[in-house]
Amino acid sequence: MKKIHYREWGIESPRYWGLLVVLAAIAGIGGLAALYMEHNGHWVTGMNNQIVWGIPHVFAIFLIVAASGALNIAAFGSVFGKKIHKSLGRLSAVLAMALLVGGLLVLVLDLGQPTRLIVAMTTYNFKSIFAWNIYLYAGFLAIVAVYLFTMMERKANKYYPAMGVFAFVWRLILTTGTGSIFGFIVARQGYDAAIMAPMFIIMSFAYGMAFYLLVLMFTFKQDGRPLGTKLLMRLKNLLGIFTAAVFYFVVVYHLTNLYGTENHEYDAFILRDGGIYTSLFWIGWVLLGLLVPMGIVFHPALGKTHGGIIAASLLVLLGGLAAMYVIVIGGQAFPMAIFPDKVIIASGFYDDVNGQPLYYSPSVPEFLLGIGGIAVALAATFVGVRMLKLLPVSLDDEVVDPYHQKS
Repeated sequence: MKKIHYREWGIESPRYWGLLVVLAAIAGIGGLAALYMEHNGHWVTGMNNQIVWGIPHVFAIFLIVAASGALNIAAFGSVFGKKIHKSLGRLSAVLAMALLVGGLLVLVLDLGQPTRLIVAMTTYNFKSIFAWNIYLYAGFLAIVAVYLFTMMERKANKYYPAMGVFAFVWRLILTTGTGSIFGFIVARQGYDAAIMAPMFIIMSFAYGMAFYLLVLMFTFKQDGRPLGTKLLMRLKNLLGIFTAAVFYFVVVYHLTNLYGTENHEYDAFILRDGGIYTSLFWIGWVLLGLLVPMGIVFHPALGKTHGGIIAASLLVLLGGLAAMYVIVIGGQAFPMAIFPDKVIIASGFYDDVNGQPLYYSPSVPEFLLGIGGIAVALAATFVGVRMLKLLPVSLDDEVVDPYHQKS
């Protein structure tokens, strides 16, 4: 590879400030939605005493999972010695931190009362996976910041490989912790599964890569920087492989459930009788979020076009949101078997549904809060590339490939 030179994002000021104004407006609307829900109480949302994690949690968990996956591009260069990816590490680190901050912001604003954050930061129950995640998230931000410093500061370059390994291991632990939130909840039929942790890890690979591809292509195009076919094809092929791996884990998860008799009712609920959850699973997650992107990426013609890669990346992200909706909300909507094989005559604790799915209808403020978190993450990324030397001046084929020959 030729020597890579970095430069701040040179997009024209009117377009740059216009982009930030749009993202700030979206984030501001999300903030007003959070204020509306906090002031009036969560009764104005679709959440209730049975389904306590709504759309904000869907967006928050999606962004957190994607954040750890966005760091993989940097890890390919430092951990696995892929020189072609070393030039991508700076943007990878900043995008990872921005996505995590956006996800955590949505999560914090969905607490209902802001003072609960103080309780969460000062009182720890280490038997709870939530207490572990506070350290995992804060540690991720600190470690990735140091990792970025070792990339950008020449005197610190000698620590770059070691920090790369440390950051990669930490992101695996972080995503394991996020997946284990569901895997450790034994009371919910759809959550209690050890496969949740590795499935969340592979989902992070796909969603992080999709986010990275879209940001990379957008920033390079807006600034008129060359982006070679060789690098782009390698990244989109990785997206296809990660998407295929997610599909594999989804199949294994449901085949395992179908093998165990105790899970038959839950799987029938998700795969056949769940209404919106069944539709989102088959159409949103499996078809549009997995099969169609794989078809585009590996198509001999579509997979080589920028439009095809953008479409595949967007579909993977939309499929990821559908997946989180099915997992997070569908898992709560399926009724808990508090007294198996018994009929509850009367109860004042909302458990007298006798096997009927629980109802949840998301409200507009919940969606606005989640979209605001994505806007915050993108705005932070664009400010970063504008202020810091994160983007290579060129990623043309002759720069990243020493054996490239011009036709």
